[in-house]
Amino acid sequence: MEFGELRLAVEKAELVDAHAHNIVAVDSSFPFIYCLSEADGEARSSAPHSLSFRRNLRDISLLYGTESTLDAVEKHRATAGLQSIASVCFKAARISALLIDDGLELDNKYDLNWHEDYVPFVGRILRIERFAEKILDQGAADGSAWTLDKFTKIFEEKLVSAASDIYGLKSIAAYRSGLNINPTVSISDAEEGLRHTLYAGTPVCISNKNFIDYIFTRCLEIAVDFNLPMQIHTGFGDKDLDLRLANPLHLRAVLEDKRFEKCHIVLLHASYPFCKEASYLASVYHQVHLDFGLAVPKLSVQGMISSVKELLELAPLTKVMFSTDGYAFPETFYLGAKKAREVIFIVLRDACRDGDLSLPEAVKAARDIFAGNAIRFYNIKGVAKSDSNSCMSTNFVKLASTISQSNASLVRVIWVDASGQHRCRVVPVKRFYEVVVKNGVGLTFACMGMTSAVDGPAEETDLTATGEIRLIPDLSTKWQIPWEEREEMVLADMHLKPGNAWEYCPREALRRVSKILKAEFNLEMNAGFENEFYLLRSELREGKQEYVPIDSTSYCSTAAYDAASSIFHEILAALNSLNIPVEQLHAEAGKGQFEIALGHKACFKAADSLIFTRETIRAIVRRHGILATFVPKYALDDVGSGSHVHISLWQNGQNVFMASDGSSKHGMSEVGEAFMAGVLDHLPSILAFTAPVPNSYDRIQPNTWSGAYQCWGKENREAPLRTSCPPGVMDGLVSNFEIKSFDGCANPHLGLAAVMGAGIDGLRRKLHLPEPIDANPFSLEGKLLRLPKSLDESLAAFMKDEVIQGFIGKKLSIAIMGVRKAEIAFYSRKKDAYKMLIHCY
Repeated sequence: MEFGELRLAVEKAELVDAHAHNIVAVDSSFPFIYCLSEADGEARSSAPHSLSFRRNLRDISLLYGTESTLDAVEKHRATAGLQSIASVCFKAARISALLIDDGLELDNKYDLNWHEDYVPFVGRILRIERFAEKILDQGAADGSAWTLDKFTKIFEEKLVSAASDIYGLKSIAAYRSGLNINPTVSISDAEEGLRHTLYAGTPVCISNKNFIDYIFTRCLEIAVDFNLPMQIHTGFGDKDLDLRLANPLHLRAVLEDKRFEKCHIVLLHASYPFCKEASYLASVYHQVHLDFGLAVPKLSVQGMISSVKELLELAPLTKVMFSTDGYAFPETFYLGAKKAREVIFIVLRDACRDGDLSLPEAVKAARDIFAGNAIRFYNIKGVAKSDSNSCMSTNFVKLASTISQSNASLVRVIWVDASGQHRCRVVPVKRFYEVVVKNGVGLTFACMGMTSAVDGPAEETDLTATGEIRLIPDLSTKWQIPWEEREEMVLADMHLKPGNAWEYCPREALRRVSKILKAEFNLEMNAGFENEFYLLRSELREGKQEYVPIDSTSYCSTAAYDAASSIFHEILAALNSLNIPVEQLHAEAGKGQFEIALGHKACFKAADSLIFTRETIRAIVRRHGILATFVPKYALDDVGSGSHVHISLWQNGQNVFMASDGSSKHGMSEVGEAFMAGVLDHLPSILAFTAPVPNSYDRIQPNTWSGAYQCWGKENREAPLRTSCPPGVMDGLVSNFEIKSFDGCANPHLGLAAVMGAGIDGLRRKLHLPEPIDANPFSLEGKLLRLPKSLDESLAAFMKDEVIQGFIGKKLSIAIMGVRKAEIAFYSRKKDAYKMLIHCY
């Protein structure tokens, strides 16, 4: 029997990870060795000699390309930084949804929102014991002593209030007093248990069995009322656990209680070593489901396989669920996902060989175990609905489209070249998953030497038709195409061979510079783009096709928006499904011109999102017979279009571009000022990246809000760099700065790499900003330096700027210079050729 179809289903499956915990910052005191072992104290010294420790360490080192030692991996983590580590791990894990139990107290852990940069959908699981402890620690509102009635009233009110914002409850009773829960514990015993708990002092740690049983029972009653699942820790864990009391058979009294016949319970950790017992319970109690996280990947290979097989000996396939039990470190999520795919394939393959399952049944089982069962059990679809008529609703459409069986038959593998053009190769979905995911798509070296006018390598790029790279899909960027459900799309990295990045790859350039910013200053750069574009319709005039604006209204015109509102509903619903947050949109000052402003993200994801945003806008309006163009100066006698970008600096989840209080002269921190001063200093050469075609300089003119002079200002829209204080930021502080001289022809990864490199230089040199310009810079002609008036001038600045060249890399810099020279030569010979750019950008 051939199992290619089953392997494809397992490898392709998007994962719903319904049992996980928060990731911690790099400076957390929580030791990395816990990523590989549950052992603590003196037992930790023996942990590296276990089978799972050695295998998992080897898997991580292979992912990072390091030696297979704990020291080598930890050094790589410190150098790469958490953003890079998380991106790599979640990209490899391909997790579509994450439900986080945030009740595990870890030093310096990130909140749930932080994880949304890496996983399309994040929800919360509420740990009931920790929830109760926090209430007791806070004390009664009136300052009086706690009574059981008073605690119950406040506890239930708060739990009911939280019910609509969570996807389930979780109990760690197994850790505290065991699973022999008494669902009929008396009020007097519970009252005595509360007194015993309070007598131990604060911070409260609930360990009294009667009080735990009381809390558990009350929570289960509320769970039934609100249709909330209950996760229960069963089986192994760290040594705080009495394993004898973690056998799920102890739950019989709860399962037999008539009040809880309709509840939904999931036994975590495969109940290891009580897997057979758990399987039995799932087979005879309809409310019992199973989750094998932690057993996979913390056991040996045979241990993982046998545990999952034992779960399936009796349990229905529709009751067994994947999770990673990931915590603290992104690597735990990667290991859980990787080993789960391997184990589930082996288990289902063997079930087919033994005659328990047919191949189609095994394929369906794989999809259910990895996603479908969890979606139904946690009612994810029912809670997180996507409304196609809502412009700025939840990003959950991604989950619905990727977790359900996709109808896609083709995959677009997309890259953006040195000229800023979007290009793609399209492959059948079967070949994509069987070949392309691992080996990539072949592409000529010349791909990074092409210009906006000629599909061939420019002479001075040092790139020719000789040589081939591999486009390796970044699966963390794969989406079902909202406007074409038969296709998926994914962004690609450029490798000489799989695992060996090509020095000309734009995404790798940004990744490389981001690592420097992180390693030297422990900083991450966020970016948020504004997209200005024209909507044009085709007309025949005197036998010639011409493109004219769809309207002639003014800035922020309600009529302009109303005329195109149905299209924008489609665009925003599509962007929402791609996890691209939109902050606002409006009609711009040009005839037929509009703007869509995106929310800020980590710069790498912001660049990826900008590419998908351009793809989305162009594709959807094309379906209405309209052409969208991001060309900087579509009509020389009308307003130009930019792709303004807002930049901020972050450290451990906090915006550190902004000053900590109102005492700062300019409202920004010293770090923020030095970074911004570096960008201002290198701005002439940055323009060779952010304004990459001759037409860009028809836009960057005085009195056009495009930033024509080398200066900065506070909320001065004529300055190329503008500090911004959006609503919600304290007066006197600024949260970000805007770069106006960034347009829709720019490769966003290259543009942000140049900006970041300039900022790093400012940090290294501890630069200071000059005084801000509050007037129109044009009125100070002669006192301020004019920014480059042409691509010639910005290219000349870049060719002299060894700092920016150093960050971008010598070979890639030469290629960019060659492309820019070719653009200059072509458009200087063909003065009207810029009119064809509307078909390129």
